[in-house]
Amino acid sequence: MVNEILVQNLSLWFGQKQILKNIDMAIMRNKLTAIIGPSGCGKSTLLRCFNRMNDLIIDAKISGSLFIDEKDIYSAKIDIYALRMKVGMVFQKPNPFPKSILENVSFGLHIKSYKNKLEMLRKVEKSLKDAWLWDEVKDRLHTSAFELSGGQQQRLCIARALATDPEIILLDEPTSALDPQSTAKIEELLVELKNKVTIVHVTHNIAQAARVADYTAFIYLGELIEYGPTDKLFTTPKDKRTEAYLTGKFG
Repeated sequence: MVNEILVQNLSLWFGQKQILKNIDMAIMRNKLTAIIGPSGCGKSTLLRCFNRMNDLIIDAKISGSLFIDEKDIYSAKIDIYALRMKVGMVFQKPNPFPKSILENVSFGLHIKSYKNKLEMLRKVEKSLKDAWLWDEVKDRLHTSAFELSGGQQQRLCIARALATDPEIILLDEPTSALDPQSTAKIEELLVELKNKVTIVHVTHNIAQAARVADYTAFIYLGELIEYGPTDKLFTTPKDKRTEAYLTGKFG
């Protein structure tokens, strides 16, 4: 099994407050890894380390190492723009741009300076197909993305992330604002997508992690308590805190 992301002794502070404490983990290529834990435990902060989104917080300080494809992404030599093309992100609430469906998906392609219009349209079509949205929108690509339902908007955001050919997609509670039917469709989509990209998925929904994740990490108070194959972590957790969280004793 090949590591795509390797985290070594990673700690992070916002000002004087330590959020993450000595995280060590290896995330496997073309697998879906879920990060679970109670609110405020550091799940989303860890996720945002993988594309350096925490850099946008003025008083953030980080120590340790984080390698993607054996390159330390916190090296001074790293191209953050290229990193964020390689590591796409989808947020908790659907956040389409105030543009057409076509313009949303092609946005990153314009940034990458795609010149060939036909090639760009093919790329848009492929991304929408990969996000299971093409058949629903192919006849209205020039209409506003805001006319789509919440579930469709979230799949549009996934298509937008896929358009720049990322190797990794980060998902921060992508179904928490969706109805059960839309959630089920996104879950099916994620299981299909992991054959093409590595997925790291933060979720409050323990049952969702059990359904879709190959590996699961349990974070508590900024520490990685337990990490391993989802079926083993859920059926025979090694740490009592993991068991207590999974059985609803806290969270």
